[in-house]
Amino acid sequence: MARHYRRLLSHYYSLLIPSSASVLEVGCGTGHLLERLQVKKKTGIDLSSQQIECARQRVPEGYFHVQSGEELILKETFDYIILSDTVNLAADVQQLLHRLKQVAHPKTRIILNFHNTLWRPLFAFAVRLGLKQAEPENSWLAGSDMKNLLNLADWEIIQTSSHILCPFPCLGLDILLNRYLAPLLPWFCLTLFYTARPSPDREPKPLTTSILIPARNEAGNIESILERIPSFGAETEIIFVEGNSTDRTWEEIQRVAAAHPEKKIMTLQQPGKGKGDAVRTGFAVATGDILMILDADMTMPPEELTKFYDVIATNSAEFANGVRLVYPMEKEAMRFLNLCANKAFSLLFTWLLGQNIKDTLCGTKVMLRGDYEKLVANRNYFGDFDPFGDFDLIFGANKLNLKFADVPIRYASRTYGATNIARWENGVLLLRMVLFGARKLKFI
Repeated sequence: MARHYRRLLSHYYSLLIPSSASVLEVGCGTGHLLERLQVKKKTGIDLSSQQIECARQRVPEGYFHVQSGEELILKETFDYIILSDTVNLAADVQQLLHRLKQVAHPKTRIILNFHNTLWRPLFAFAVRLGLKQAEPENSWLAGSDMKNLLNLADWEIIQTSSHILCPFPCLGLDILLNRYLAPLLPWFCLTLFYTARPSPDREPKPLTTSILIPARNEAGNIESILERIPSFGAETEIIFVEGNSTDRTWEEIQRVAAAHPEKKIMTLQQPGKGKGDAVRTGFAVATGDILMILDADMTMPPEELTKFYDVIATNSAEFANGVRLVYPMEKEAMRFLNLCANKAFSLLFTWLLGQNIKDTLCGTKVMLRGDYEKLVANRNYFGDFDPFGDFDLIFGANKLNLKFADVPIRYASRTYGATNIARWENGVLLLRMVLFGARKLKFI
């Protein structure tokens, strides 16, 4: 049973941690988890010298030290810190979490798993029947306790998830329960997973920005967009990507760019079709520290881009997502059925991602270029599945354990041209995105 449980844990950790990461496991025991992780560098600490010796033999490429987490002394930082079934055995969890800040850099992620208190009577019953070994005195922290302790130690929770309904092999029934039923019954799962980052320094940094503007049949908006984009950050680069227009959009982009030599403007024509292709084309040549998407229909007012810049520049979040569903909209901005569908999809995607996202379909999404490059490097996990571009970024950012922030905007009616969205056809495609995301992120 214990071996099967450890195998399940290593499976979930492998999905959370990229292969390029350096990893520290606190309370590594004999190294079973580190042995199964395919990462760049493995380091483990444990109080037991005997267990550390076993870990060195099991993971010869790893680095191991006899230390307690509360008195950790290491002269390096790590991309990921693992606390697997460790916090309930720690003498002082708050002190442990404080100490781990010393081996964390601003992009470090701490991932911890611990048992759901609902299983406490079952464990006690199994010990009494001799089906399970008795454990040392255990704190049995509740989820609310863990959230409070992380907050007290200055760690900010990014996402949470629950796994494992059946911790032992059971003629294949365990696969059915753990992969397909557990995501639907998270309250009853054995193991809670929390991912957190160091609470950020909110002091804004002067960063350069690339604003990508995908434009298809938007000739009447091009000049107005350029006039309305505000000035912010160290420098602003504007990238127009024209996409197979049937009006004079391309000619208008070239005219406006030539008329404004004082601005840093790049003009491209996308090689393929769809907004997703336009986003990938533009971001591939962007040079700014921050990457932004601004739809050329101007239903998201360009003046609101400063809000997104502030979120990223102050490190309040690492993925800023526009939300049209907070403030009142102009009358013709969104049809009633579209509004209902967007609200339904927000609930589904919040469940899929393990962190709040209120509006998946708002075109404005913002992130650091360095994070986008990591997303591209890890894109093979999802593949080329998204013609919109929105879900490639949402799923990819979530897979990188980035902190999301919803940024409410005033959603306006279109003043030129017609929408490029086919409501029913795209609605079916969105359902496919939900099913795809569930298969890749939830039913794993």
